Amino acid sequence: MTTERIRLGRRAQLLAGASVAYNVVEAVVAVVAGLAAGSVALVGFGLDSVVEVSSGLVILWQFRSRLPESRERQALRLMALSFFALATYVGVESVRALFSGSDPDASPIGIGLAIASLVVMPFLSWAQRRTGRALGSQAVVADSTQTLLCTYLSAVLLAGLVLNATLGWGWADPVAGLVIAAVAVREGRAAWRGEGCGCGPVLPGAAAEHCADGCCAPAPTLQISHREVGR
Repeated sequence: MTTERIRLGRRAQLLAGASVAYNVVEAVVAVVAGLAAGSVALVGFGLDSVVEVSSGLVILWQFRSRLPESRERQALRLMALSFFALATYVGVESVRALFSGSDPDASPIGIGLAIASLVVMPFLSWAQRRTGRALGSQAVVADSTQTLLCTYLSAVLLAGLVLNATLGWGWADPVAGLVIAAVAVREGRAAWRGEGCGCGPVLPGAAAEHCADGCCAPAPTLQISHREVGR
């Protein structure tokens, strides 16, 4: 493949690695703080971070291949399954919390974590999406969508935690959890259908009218040697 495509593939791996490192810390802090406060939304947010970790690992796995495009569909399906698992757990726990009338404690650590994610995640998502578009990779764009989703969920989590801490609205926490579950289902369905990007790589000069979100970029021409063809 071309030098530019190799460079972009390495950038995708670097960004995925950065996402994995940040989300490992975020997951541990969120789950521990959530269990301590009895906050289903905070625990759900931590589990979403676990999904982010798995998503980043999927991207790293995909681009370890000599032909990353051959692993595109598998990568998207793995991401979708992780979303569905998250939605199932958080949805069930949120409904249980609503009906049991549980009253979670205030969590200053959770509030600080949500604010930190609101600052960090938009920049990481932008870099991932830009790289995914340049590569014409649905999986990398889907990974950027998961990172952006973390930003939205941070806002939802922050609202729920602040309302509970300041006004004593305990129901705001499981409602925030249900929002997280609903968004996870939506993104899981999109990834399963291969809608992380409107299309795969587009050949130079080919029409891209089917690309609805403008994320498609002409794929660099692959330079394959006679030795590689014979493999």
